[in-house]
Amino acid sequence: MSPQWFTILTLLGLILLANGLPALLGLLLGPARPIDGGRTLADGLPLLGPSKTWRGLVVSLVGTPFVGLVLGLHWAIGLEVAMSAMLGDMMASFAKRRLGHPASTSLPLLDQVPEVLIPALLTKGHLGLTWSDVGILLLAFVVLDLILTDLGRRLFGPRGWIRRA
Repeated sequence: MSPQWFTILTLLGLILLANGLPALLGLLLGPARPIDGGRTLADGLPLLGPSKTWRGLVVSLVGTPFVGLVLGLHWAIGLEVAMSAMLGDMMASFAKRRLGHPASTSLPLLDQVPEVLIPALLTKGHLGLTWSDVGILLLAFVVLDLILTDLGRRLFGPRGWIRRA
């Protein structure tokens, strides 16, 4: 495998991890304290919603740099990926609330593009990525996120195969 493919796969893994750790923890442990504290805006809709939690943010900001180190990247790149992925996720949640979609509903592309594009663009220079690499990351993340989100709901959702104790 060429070094460039390794870099693309490593970044893809970190972005999936940054976005997946909070969701996995939420599925396994249940509700946590929301970042927005349940606040609503003038439109009466939540700022972000109950699925954007402090626990999820912390696990992403701690876990992603740690795994980045294990994969041979500087911890700061892992932190940059986590922060930017979480920013993209919160931006998508804010937009979905403004559009009237409840928390944890899926809106394909809006749920994936900000979460992968912001980290890919921020790390592009550090990791020597080309525009084609960014496109590959975008496409791969969208496909994998849709598959993994569906699998997670099938396993852990209200009618899922695995129930929380």
